[in-house]
Amino acid sequence: MALLQANHLTKKYKDHQVISDVSFTLEHGRCVALLGPNGSGKTTTLRMLAGFIKPTEGDIQFEDESLSKDFRQHVGYLPQFPVFHDWMTGKEFLIYAGRLSHLPKKIAKERADELLELVNLKEVRKLRISKYSGGMKQRLGIAQALIHSPKLIILDEPASALDPIGRREVLNLMRELKKDATILFSTHILNDAEEVSDEILLLNNGNVIEQGSMHEIETVQNTVTLKLSFSDEPKFIEERLKEIESVFKIHRVEDDFLLTVHDLKTARKQLLEVVYHEDWQLTKFEVAKTSLEDLFMKAVKN
Repeated sequence: MALLQANHLTKKYKDHQVISDVSFTLEHGRCVALLGPNGSGKTTTLRMLAGFIKPTEGDIQFEDESLSKDFRQHVGYLPQFPVFHDWMTGKEFLIYAGRLSHLPKKIAKERADELLELVNLKEVRKLRISKYSGGMKQRLGIAQALIHSPKLIILDEPASALDPIGRREVLNLMRELKKDATILFSTHILNDAEEVSDEILLLNNGNVIEQGSMHEIETVQNTVTLKLSFSDEPKFIEERLKEIESVFKIHRVEDDFLLTVHDLKTARKQLLEVVYHEDWQLTKFEVAKTSLEDLFMKAVKN
């Protein structure tokens, strides 16, 4: 059974419709990346799922609980711009967050210690948050989202504002967390999504336009990238390749030609016929991995 089911969610602010008839499912134990251009409705969607705002239309079912019941106790949430009481220590802040989540004081202290170790902040637990780096604050923010042992962790742009070291720390932590919980996180850094997510949920103009694994979306989009190289670059090669019916995009990377094609079988036949006819000295012909950026751009443009 699904952990969460979003059914025909719509959100309007006066005459402005941010989300339009959005439906999707989150399964247990999956890490799902919510992608989309700026203004596509990612944060609004996350805030509805976290229970902070109500949809104008539609409903959310959390396992056996409908939106009419309060499922926020099962959700941990980290906003894009978390706010901390900088005068508190890391441990004090987590205990405070635990008490706000109705944990008994003793349990809140125990959970704080467990989570400080999990997010690698045990050594600085007595340091005031004002002294924490950006990456340390993000890891503390994730720890507060986990304080009440939620089934679903929602993270809004958890690594986008961090330097490379802080970003790597957060991504490594997310890899650990997805072993035991369902994670939904938004990001505009496509490499992050490709690195840690099991599934992709793509929003555009308030609508879900794709959902699934990279392989599933690639199959739906029906695109394949071929990598070709030659011992001596033939004259007018790009012009000749553009004439091939099955090729719709050509990109040059150093000595390689990357060709995006609709159908692998047809493209292979047509390309090899041209190579043979033109007597080109082909040294590489391989199927390249389609990047998430390629899939993202194609889906959004469609």
